[in-house]
Amino acid sequence: MDYKKAGVDIEAGYQSVELMKKYVKETMRPEVLGGLGGFAGAFDLSAIKNYKNPVLLSGTDGCGTKVKLAFVMDKHDTIGIDAVAMCVNDIACAGGEPLFFLDYIACGKNYPEKIATIVKGVAEGCKQSECALIGGETAEHPGLMPENDYDLAGFAVGVVEKDEIIDGSTITEGDVLLGIASTGVHSNGFSLVRKVFDMSEESLNTYYDELGKTLGEALLAPTRIYVKGLKALKNNGIKVKGCSHITGGGFFENVPRMLPEHAHAYIHKDSYEVPAIFKLIAKNGQIEENMMYNTFNMGIGMVLALKKEDVEKAQQLLAQTGDQSFVIGEIKQGDKGVTLC
Repeated sequence: MDYKKAGVDIEAGYQSVELMKKYVKETMRPEVLGGLGGFAGAFDLSAIKNYKNPVLLSGTDGCGTKVKLAFVMDKHDTIGIDAVAMCVNDIACAGGEPLFFLDYIACGKNYPEKIATIVKGVAEGCKQSECALIGGETAEHPGLMPENDYDLAGFAVGVVEKDEIIDGSTITEGDVLLGIASTGVHSNGFSLVRKVFDMSEESLNTYYDELGKTLGEALLAPTRIYVKGLKALKNNGIKVKGCSHITGGGFFENVPRMLPEHAHAYIHKDSYEVPAIFKLIAKNGQIEENMMYNTFNMGIGMVLALKKEDVEKAQQLLAQTGDQSFVIGEIKQGDKGVTLC
């Protein structure tokens, strides 16, 4: 008896590392010390000396049950973008710059080419958010997970000046709510999605005219990363007073998280076109509108609170980073919360 016969192939792990090295290398920043393969990732913090009062920010998350779609479609090169996005978007939400990311892949069996493809997606997410992939872990779990299954999670660290943290404290009546478009369902609500649609290969490969693509392509579209857009606003003097990353819990849970007491957000549902994928989910699942907005992002991945006079310039700057934005509402005096009207 040996480790391989017990279900863990150490040689496959070595091969995975070799295959992923080229992707990891593409994410390197000057601050990264050493290479892939050490026991710990090293990141030089000397540049933080340029900050007056640096605050480290951190975020950790996974892709949820969206990975099930990747299994069925046998498409693993974008799910890593989701893992990065869920972490770095939260850091950007607080006004921070993501510095580095680490991933964790648990699998039933280590197929080196598949693992390398997953990490390729992680590296792409890191490049989009301008952070370094400085380490990670791949763990084989024979007997605990089916051979073809895996789960993916990650952890990111960022930095922000203490007096530049976006905490919503200055939000006041008359501020405008600017919504930045999502790329689809992102990485939340898939437990409900999987109840609405048959998650068979045939179902996911079905083409829908209203989507302009197959169901699987629409659902597996990677989460939009908003780091560059928010960085562009900051670098050009736009003060983001509040920021909500629309994840699990949709509008009703996430928008109030950025609000101070006695500030109420009014969001106008007709201020933008809800993407077809959400209309299809609601129709096929016979899901009430309130539940849709309480589960999904409904086409808006990030909500910003801005002074009215900053909105036009903010939209121009976001367009330059490829982000589409809409004026979706306003702040009024009232009990802390959100109303969709």
